[in-house]
Formats: sequence, C-alpha cells, structure tokens
Amino acid sequence: MDITLDVEGYKLNVRAAVIILHNNKILVHRNVKSDHYALIGGRVEMGENSAKTVKREIQEELGKQIELTGYYSTIENFFELNGSKYHEIMFVHKAEFVNDEDKKIEYTLHNIEGKEDLQYEWIKLDELENYNIVPRCIIEALRNKQFPVHKINDELC
Repeated sequence: MDITLDVEGYKLNVRAAVIILHNNKILVHRNVKSDHYALIGGRVEMGENSAKTVKREIQEELGKQIELTGYYSTIENFFELNGSKYHEIMFVHKAEFVNDEDKKIEYTLHNIEGKEDLQYEWIKLDELENYNIVPRCIIEALRNKQFPVHKINDELC
C-alpha cells in the first residue's frame, strides 16, 4: 500500500525519486497529456524504504535495474494538482543503470506497465530551465552540484 493519506484537505505523499545522469543529460518522465516533467520514481509503500522504492519503480516502469550511487536531496513539496493540494516528502537518490548496454541509452523510453501516456526523456542539464520540471527547486540543486541538500518547494504560499 502506497503511503498516501488524506489529511485536513491535503493529500500527504511520501515519494522517492531517482536522478540518472548520462552525457550531461538527466532522465525525467512526463505524461504526454500534461504540461510538466518530473523526476522518475513513485510513492513509497508501507514498510519500504526510499532506496528500495526507486529500485522497484524503475524495474516496474522500465524493466531496468539500477544501483544507487549517492543521495541528492530531501524535498518538502507543497503543490496543487487537478484541484487537490499536496504535501509531499520526496527523497531523491542518485543512480545509474546496472547493465552496460542500458548505460548507453539516449533515446526516449516508454513505460512497460501499459501506461502508454508515460514516457521517459533525456534533457540536457544546461537546458533544464527551458522545461516545466517539477519541483522547480531540483534545477537549482543540480546546477549548484552541492549534495545532499534539503529543499522546500512551496507553491501554495
């Protein structure tokens, strides 16, 4: 069971995400029907730690294995989506693909779970500000290259 609770008009999410870098690009995902990109990952399940979450999510969504190589950030993320207010705690890990052939991938990937609207794209690090990447505070953290970092992203203020 995912850790998502409805509390006093908010949805509380515990989420884990991963940053995979290759040739000065970051792998992000987006729903082709939406206007934003997000870090790859998903909701933490009850009794599961964030490291296991990102490994599970990448395996489920892309059929790929990753190894964690560091820790980027903890983000307290407050936002509204589809009429709901969210209070999200996100743990952001650094990782790379295990398979040497997967490490060479530079093309758009597609979800293997049947979510046809979800795709995974490589974006150049020096062009991140040209994209609607959420939460926005991750762009600054990647630009400054100082990790780990704690960020608060509050779009509801």
